[in-house]
Amino acid sequence: MTLKKFLKTLKLNESSISIALGAIVLVIFGVALINYLSGNKKGEIIPPIGTENTPTTLSNKHVVQKGETLWSISEQYYKSGYNWVDLAEVNNLQNADAVAEGTELIIPSVVPKTVTAYNEATPPAPIITPTEKATITSTNSEQAISGESYTVVKGDNLWKIAVRAYGDGYKWVEIARTNKLANPDVIHSGNVLTLPR
Repeated sequence: MTLKKFLKTLKLNESSISIALGAIVLVIFGVALINYLSGNKKGEIIPPIGTENTPTTLSNKHVVQKGETLWSISEQYYKSGYNWVDLAEVNNLQNADAVAEGTELIIPSVVPKTVTAYNEATPPAPIITPTEKATITSTNSEQAISGESYTVVKGDNLWKIAVRAYGDGYKWVEIARTNKLANPDVIHSGNVLTLPR
C-alpha cells in the first residue's frame, strides 16, 4: 500500500478513529480519577472504622547509638517523633537534648502522637499613637450655598452642591429635576444651576 492510499484510507475513517481515541482518553482519565479519589496506596493497611490507635507491642529497652536523639528513637518505635516527650518522662532524663551513647532507655507502650491541628499566630494589634489634630481650612467650595442659583466650579457634583445648599445630599434629585438635567452625573464648570427653595 502506498503512502497516498494509506492517507486516503485514514481520511475516510477519520471520524471512527477520533471516536476510538476519545474513548481511550476517557477510559484513561476515568481510571486515573478513580485511583486519585480512592486515595489508597498499595500496601497501606487501613484499620477498620471504629478502631482506635492502639499501641503496638514494642520492645521494652533500647540502647542509644551514636547520633541518635529522642526524636529519632521515637520515630523508630512509634513512627512519630512527637513521642520523645514520653521517652524523656519515663526515663527521667534531666536533659532531653543530649542523650549519651550507650544509655539504655525504657520504651513505654503508649499511643503514637500525631499532629492534628495548629494555631495560627494572630498578628499583633496595630499601635495607635495620638497625634495633633489637623486643622482643616474651609475653601470656597465647602461653604454653604444660600442663594437661589449656583455657578458650578471644577470638582463639584450634585451631591456636594445639595449638601452645601440644603445640608442633605439626597436633595440632588430635586436640583437635577428643576434644572432638567439629562444626565445628572455630568455637570460642567460655569453651568448655572437653579436651586429650588
